[in-house]
Amino acid sequence: MSQEEKKIADTQGRFVQVERDGRPIDDAGWTSGRILLSNKRLILAGGDEKRTIPLGKVTELGGRYDVNQEIAHVSDYLTFQVGQDDVFLVATAESDSFETGVFRAYLDQRVVLAKHPAVEGGVVQDSQWQKARLKIDEGELGVALASGTFTLIELNDIGKTDSARRTVKGKERTVLEVEHSEEGTSVETHFSASDLICSVLETLVAKGEEQTETSIDLSETEKEVLMALYSGVSPFDIPNFIGMEVDRVEEIYERLIELEIVEEVRKRHEVALNARGRNIASDTISDT
Repeated sequence: MSQEEKKIADTQGRFVQVERDGRPIDDAGWTSGRILLSNKRLILAGGDEKRTIPLGKVTELGGRYDVNQEIAHVSDYLTFQVGQDDVFLVATAESDSFETGVFRAYLDQRVVLAKHPAVEGGVVQDSQWQKARLKIDEGELGVALASGTFTLIELNDIGKTDSARRTVKGKERTVLEVEHSEEGTSVETHFSASDLICSVLETLVAKGEEQTETSIDLSETEKEVLMALYSGVSPFDIPNFIGMEVDRVEEIYERLIELEIVEEVRKRHEVALNARGRNIASDTISDT
């Protein structure tokens, strides 16, 4: 390796090519061997096979590609699309640390455009796009904004994500919207970068995104409490804010805790919306 190339991971695992020249390989099977990852390339070596994949030639990362039952039986793997025509799957025994290594190779210290907070408590803010440097740690995404602000996004606190083509600084670019929380309030941080970097970043946040059922039958009063929490009202101020008896609000908190929509911070009764609760509140806003 050159001085500019740094080894990130050297481990044992399995790999397979599931698409060649744009066509699925229906009889593809896993090959066991050595998996070497640097900040420049991915090397897959096993049996008589050795493949070197420059990271710069990967056009998309993530997503399942179960071409047959043998592939489908492996629950946790990363998908690398190389160019437009070739797709490789990689699985390791230490999947979490390997995946973090891949995300670091692409994202750690990467400078992107960010808008934070783009939305706070369901209200669109007038924040401007600015440069931001990313920091990747296991379970965390750090965002250091050029303005001096630093925000830490815990991956298991991410509610909803969305990506779209938008005009950013006069150019049409991919924008990734990430909902999370800060001090108990729902916020959105928006990112914009190259299609590849946005794809990798989207894969990273999807790893932490809670896949939750939001079609829970809530009463109008329960929704009222939920929406107040979502907008940033303190749980202790909810009774006065919505004009409801304290005991009734406490009963609603108990039900929301049972439904795993809020998390109890301490007894009598401080609660905070979790990612599932914020998803439900967001859906409720959309329906009104």
